[in-house]
Amino acid sequence: MRRSTPRWLRVAAVGLTVGSLVVACSGRSTTGGSGGDGEVTLTINFWGDFGLQDLKARYEAENTNVKIALNSGEYNAQHEDLQKKLIAGSGAPDIAAIDEGFIVQFRSQADQFVNLLDFGAGKHEDHYLPWKWKQSLSADGATQIGLGTDVGGLAMCYRTDLFEAADLPTERDQVSALWPTWDRFLEVGQDYTAKTKKKFIDNATNLFNPILGQQQAGFYDESEQLQMEGGPKVAFDYAVRAADAGLSANLTSFQADWDKGFTSGAFAVLPCPAWMLGHIQNTAPGTKGKWDIAAVPGGGGNWGGSFLTIPKQGKNVDEAYKFLDWLIQPEQQIEVFKTVGNLPSQPALYADPAIADFKNEFFSSAPVGQIFPKMAQGLTPQYLGRKNGPTRVAVENVINRVQNGTLKSDAAWAEAIKEAEKAGK
Repeated sequence: MRRSTPRWLRVAAVGLTVGSLVVACSGRSTTGGSGGDGEVTLTINFWGDFGLQDLKARYEAENTNVKIALNSGEYNAQHEDLQKKLIAGSGAPDIAAIDEGFIVQFRSQADQFVNLLDFGAGKHEDHYLPWKWKQSLSADGATQIGLGTDVGGLAMCYRTDLFEAADLPTERDQVSALWPTWDRFLEVGQDYTAKTKKKFIDNATNLFNPILGQQQAGFYDESEQLQMEGGPKVAFDYAVRAADAGLSANLTSFQADWDKGFTSGAFAVLPCPAWMLGHIQNTAPGTKGKWDIAAVPGGGGNWGGSFLTIPKQGKNVDEAYKFLDWLIQPEQQIEVFKTVGNLPSQPALYADPAIADFKNEFFSSAPVGQIFPKMAQGLTPQYLGRKNGPTRVAVENVINRVQNGTLKSDAAWAEAIKEAEKAGK
């Protein structure tokens, strides 16, 4: 999950501190990893909404010797924290979520993770989208570091009440027809802001990521060479145009102001991979029925999708794998989809009526069981590179400086190249 989504470095220090406190208070022993009377505490580090809260209670009820400590933190900070713990040789959680944007970085350190193939995970390979299985497999094919939880797929979530107030169409097919291209999307945004004096999107970086995901190539080619003039330049230009046009509310994802923006009407639309649905539902329950889902400009694409891994440092490896094997079973994956929207990585589940016929009442009964599987099955994901995560953060920070007014847009691309080169070293 992006989401991931979700994501900026300036809260990394806070995220690291909170993560350390949660792990320290989880009941996990620093020497044995268990509580009294044979009780085991599994710590799980993640971000956003993986649908774990309800599943935690059920798993604990079925496995009375296991307690699960959920440590939800900021997207970038969780990945940075994991990298620091791997370097330090201690302190990693029993289970660590890793997003697709960072998976190449971590699979290149496969020796730091439990090889799930040793536990028989290979039996699940045929259940997964082939590219999803391969994303967390080491280059030599000998080590599988993670089991995929979800895939992104792209759509656009929008507030029907805010569109109506701006004299824009509200029916999803009509809204989809408004923006076949990103150029048209920006024009619709300018029309909206002119009429309402309100911002159209949450953050320009949340345009950058999905537009980049639609391009043939991302930051790196398979020889790990940085290639900024391709897809990154296209996505960067649209993001900066949105910022210059005053369309962005400049709200940092997964922070308090961003969450408040969903309820206050601070923005009217945002790119919406499947994993975003749960966050909107949980953050703004009072807006039920005011959201709907339209097609994304440019047609399709992917943003996010995550994996759960078991760092070798963990003291409860057997119990951790047992939980992962349970979590990826159809019953749990379908429940997660229906509860928080995360689309399973296992395409056979898309034909299950529980998914195929599912309409999300929160989003005006949008047929999400048709919208997102269609996107996922047509995906050909980019190669993201070992340094994709840090490079993306560096470029996002440049976009944020344009939004904040501390960097002129005509100087921004040169700055983005400089920062990307620095991050890629």
